Amino acid sequence: MGLREWALGGVLLSPFLIYVLLALLLTGLLRFILRLTPLGRWIWHEALFDCALFVCVLALVTLYL
Repeated sequence: MGLREWALGGVLLSPFLIYVLLALLLTGLLRFILRLTPLGRWIWHEALFDCALFVCVLALVTLYL
């Protein structure tokens, strides 16, 4: 895909914006799955875990795409 801007109605959009939205969606899905399993109760600081999980998922999405 590359990191070239997309013109959408005269507005230039960075593909990194799409990566961030995809990572946010995947992080929400993973977080929902963790809440359903017993692994969710081992999370000590939820906000810190959510932020770290988002950064890891964003790095994987960026690396993959």
